[in-house]
Amino acid sequence: MQAISIKFLSKTIPVLNYTHKNSQMDLLSKKLKELELHFEFRKKLKMISLIEIIGDVAIFKYNDGTKLYLEVS
Repeated sequence: MQAISIKFLSKTIPVLNYTHKNSQMDLLSKKLKELELHFEFRKKLKMISLIEIIGDVAIFKYNDGTKLYLEVS
């Protein structure tokens, strides 16, 4: 497991990369860049406490225990 953090707008979010591939982090960064102007996504991202990358999926975990799945490939 590779622990990194990613910065999105003004928030730094820890990322657990279970794939051990830097390409997955690049894909996640690219996907977040695409969603940067999406208002609802930015609003939800403020409450995220952790991101896990497993395979081609990024799992956004919220403080209340809910999850949001995002395909990054």
